[in-house]
Amino acid sequence: MLAYAVRRILATIPVMLFVALFVFSLLYLAPGDPAAIIAGDQATPADVERIRASLGLDRPFLVRFGEWLWQIVHGNLGTSIFTNLPVSHMIAQRIEPTTSLMVLTILFSIVVAIPLGVVAAWKHGTWIDRCVMVLAVFGFSTPVFVLGYLLAYLFALRLDWLPVQGFTSISQGFVPFLRSLALPTIALGLIYIALLARITRATMLEVLSQDYVRTAKAKGVGQRAVLFVHALKNAAVPIVTIVGIGVALLIGGAVITESVFAIPGLGRLTVDAILRRDYPVIQGVVLLFSFVYVLVNLAVDLLYTVFDPRIRY
Repeated sequence: MLAYAVRRILATIPVMLFVALFVFSLLYLAPGDPAAIIAGDQATPADVERIRASLGLDRPFLVRFGEWLWQIVHGNLGTSIFTNLPVSHMIAQRIEPTTSLMVLTILFSIVVAIPLGVVAAWKHGTWIDRCVMVLAVFGFSTPVFVLGYLLAYLFALRLDWLPVQGFTSISQGFVPFLRSLALPTIALGLIYIALLARITRATMLEVLSQDYVRTAKAKGVGQRAVLFVHALKNAAVPIVTIVGIGVALLIGGAVITESVFAIPGLGRLTVDAILRRDYPVIQGVVLLFSFVYVLVNLAVDLLYTVFDPRIRY
């Protein structure tokens, strides 16, 4: 187990190096002259050269990449062009809302989707199964911003049950914290629930047809134990895989959700940085999201051995 974990951890190093190279190349892949775009139409040639020098565009690519990577290793993500603040400081100010939204969404989706998928497989072909599949199709087909606006209109504007926008830190109370994130969590979690419920149902249908499940039933094992102890454990590997892959959906959806509900998180920071062509901020946020995604997939790889000890590759 330890050797497997060490191999998987070491395998993430070249992945992160490739990601860092791609993120750094965003500055050079942008159409036009980034320095001229940032400077604006009224800028003088001296202003453009000053911005080009600050971005390192006047130096060779590999030299600049090596310097930037060295700074990243030491925790320096650069300085924002527009605010002149360290990018790491700007991220630290915005990380709580995004982290809270994503963690709540994952927990909410798992708690709702897995039981739905299990029940749909158990009641295969019945109206319960069809209702779950309709919900899954609806969730997968509805854009996050459409669902967000519908929820805000119904529960915030019409019924006045929940706040329509903003974020309340958990330090100001757990209930206000949950109220501020209830609608964004539901809006962002529906597509995740749809994906996870469908995979859970399909995997459970395959597992429930296995001989050991029929044997457990023949021995008098209760239905709940058959579903959630024998079958679900053996169906866990594909489900855990989708949980890890779904983090990418959450990262992309968080950008839209935070814009809809005016949450001051990393998603809003990314949108603002893109609109202002603040490349150091864009690079820092994209690198952070990529690092989180790689870590989540590493955790998923390690969890495989918990659910299926035969996995040692």
